[in-house]
Amino acid sequence: MLRKEDLAQIEQRGSSVKTVEEQIERFKKGFPWMKIVAPATPERGIQVLDEAQAAAAVEYYEGAEINGKCKFVPASGAASRMFKDLFSGLDALKEGKELADSAPAAKFVDQIAEFAFYTPELFGEQTCKCPEYRKDVLSKTLTDAGLGYGAKPKGVLKFHKYTDGEIRTAFAEHLVEAQNYMRNEDGSANLVVTISPEHQHLFEEAYAEVKAAYEAKYGVKYNINFTFQDKATDTVAVDVENRPFRTETDSLLFRPAGHGALIYNLNAIADEVVSIKNIDNVANERLLGETAKWKKVLLGKALELRDTLHGYLRELDIVTNQNIANAFAPAIPAHTGFGNEDVYQSEEVRNLCDDIEAFLDQTLCIKMPVAESCKARVEALREKLNRPVRVAGMVKNQGEPGGGPFVIAEKDGSTSLQVLESVQINMSDEHAKNALATATHFNPVDIVCCLHDYKGESFDLLKYVDEDAGFISSKSYQGRELKALELPGLWNGAMSKWNTLFVEVPLETFNPVKVVLDLLRPAHQS
Repeated sequence: MLRKEDLAQIEQRGSSVKTVEEQIERFKKGFPWMKIVAPATPERGIQVLDEAQAAAAVEYYEGAEINGKCKFVPASGAASRMFKDLFSGLDALKEGKELADSAPAAKFVDQIAEFAFYTPELFGEQTCKCPEYRKDVLSKTLTDAGLGYGAKPKGVLKFHKYTDGEIRTAFAEHLVEAQNYMRNEDGSANLVVTISPEHQHLFEEAYAEVKAAYEAKYGVKYNINFTFQDKATDTVAVDVENRPFRTETDSLLFRPAGHGALIYNLNAIADEVVSIKNIDNVANERLLGETAKWKKVLLGKALELRDTLHGYLRELDIVTNQNIANAFAPAIPAHTGFGNEDVYQSEEVRNLCDDIEAFLDQTLCIKMPVAESCKARVEALREKLNRPVRVAGMVKNQGEPGGGPFVIAEKDGSTSLQVLESVQINMSDEHAKNALATATHFNPVDIVCCLHDYKGESFDLLKYVDEDAGFISSKSYQGRELKALELPGLWNGAMSKWNTLFVEVPLETFNPVKVVLDLLRPAHQS
């Protein structure tokens, strides 16, 4: 199936033949459906905090010991989907068709002066509904005849205009956020921003424009690391018969494997605490107080969970090591038959295991299967506890796109909290379909992670990926149908084996810009 020329192409990309062959086999086998137990709700699976509890979480964050923290912002890719409706409108006008006033492209032109990127020099001071004017405005927005926004990344687009005349990009708003709630003790703010190599100069220019002013205004020192999605994580495409898809030059076609590939970027971060938020989820600074408050709530809950898990692990070390020491002490006659299993059968160990199982069940929705022995029980609990931590904010379901929180059954017989996308849910299964229909919340990608273990070492995050949690999508290339493989998503399967806590956050903290008209919403206006 693979040719000699293919091997050279694969090697040049930094991948391996074994990986490509496994990907082709995955197309053939598909991915198993996630086994849903129930949607995560405030009754079980989502913590809803009152004001006192929220304040306590903020206080916990502000008093916690942290070995470095940073903001992780996925910002790869162009904003073409954000302008999809405008491209359609421009194509229609070029074909001599007229736009209905209710069409998104027409609404955009009619309100062009409300956008932060509007200037009368470029777009003119007068507006009209005539086709030629609409075509001119759309062209100047999307193409190199003007702003060229149709091919630029969201991060460098002008999102907000302030009453004092300042104009900020989405990236600039992330800089303002970072200095507020992710500042280190030395006054620095670390950001890791994942971008495409071809866009690096745009981000560097956008950063250079505001760096000095923001550092002076907010008394902060920024440390920015622009990282790329490794080409080696791209996945091979296949045709409808699961054969390697070949381009017009007869070479293999590789495609970016979705945001799941960013687990490699996250794994390279040395800081202990990481806040994750998408590039387009920002708001006018007047809303930063509420946004920062709830981000600090998530940070506090994550650190509280970290400390609880680490405390249990240290207790397990103490009681089991003490029992082992006692078991093999010289004072104990060899003929007593005090074997390895006996070490784990003390009342102290059993009580501690009971406490841990109750905590995992009540707090993280992890129900443990019955262990074969006392030793197996201790080791299973130790393995469950010693994992990366994520606390994810969840907002009430308002019909926005995005994954949702669920309790699922794991392969080892336990249960856990997971974020699932709709493509991971078997809609022909009535139980799964009903779980989706009765879900109360969805995932806005507002996540805090703790990436160090209880001994202070960084986790190898690649060990906690569920390779069965990816999905296959239908795409096209030059009009030819193909199948694409998406790696387990960053906040889905890539974090599947993490210890997860869901916390409800206000809808006001979620202000994504998925289409350009979203910039007319109140959160993006002064």
